Amino acid sequence: MDQPHFFDLRPTHNPHRWYMPLSPAVCVGPPGNMFMFGGVGLASAISAMERTCGRPVIWATAQYLSYARPPSVVDLDVWTPAEGKYNTQARVVGHVDDKEIFTVNAALGSRPSELSQQWLEMPEAPRPEDCEVSEHWRGAEEGLHSRIEVRVAKGNYGMGRVGNPEADGRSLLWIRPRERFAIDASMLAVMADFVPSGIGNALGKNAGGNSLDNTIRVRRIVPTEWVLCDIRIHGVHGGFGHGAMYLFAQDGELMATASQSVIVRVRESSADR
Repeated sequence: MDQPHFFDLRPTHNPHRWYMPLSPAVCVGPPGNMFMFGGVGLASAISAMERTCGRPVIWATAQYLSYARPPSVVDLDVWTPAEGKYNTQARVVGHVDDKEIFTVNAALGSRPSELSQQWLEMPEAPRPEDCEVSEHWRGAEEGLHSRIEVRVAKGNYGMGRVGNPEADGRSLLWIRPRERFAIDASMLAVMADFVPSGIGNALGKNAGGNSLDNTIRVRRIVPTEWVLCDIRIHGVHGGFGHGAMYLFAQDGELMATASQSVIVRVRESSADR
């Protein structure tokens, strides 16, 4: 659990408190108005809980309350109100000074069992090496998206989605960190926050959104270089959108599922916030 991570999470003298300095490398948004990528908040909380409890995450859900901007420092306080023989119920409050940024609730643990089966199958998709590298709609930037490689197996990503609505609201993205970090629960949590990218694909507009929440449920993590992210936008109404993601290893193993609700934002150009 002490392997290098996509973000800079550091311990303190208190085993229940961690802190994360923010740099543009974990942030998104236009120059001068960057903020922490929501998936990094969930991912850092998962890592803090796993390292505090010594148990793997089963599920975790984040509620996003405000924005954290570089070069601030996010403090993460881990609470474990219930600890059993096989699982722990935990909570993380992420804050900058006295301002709460996100709250994460989770369960961690594992039970001895020989049962291991999946019924959800990975959809047919071209291999990542057969898909072209896709660029984020803002283009090359200093932030988080410059550290993530995305290849589209179905649908559209970036500016290519404008004028091309996907009738079934579905996209398939191969995703991996360019720095080749190991795929663990926290890295999957970062990828899970790509659900809002499916909004623009479904609408055929330069659209996305700000996450209200982010929930991930971890089934089984296996070694893999790429993750196939099966994004399904369920619907949009009243300025909000709802969608889900299924995350598969290259060998077809279902590693996790995720879901989100977002504030839908349509941008006329890449300069719009």
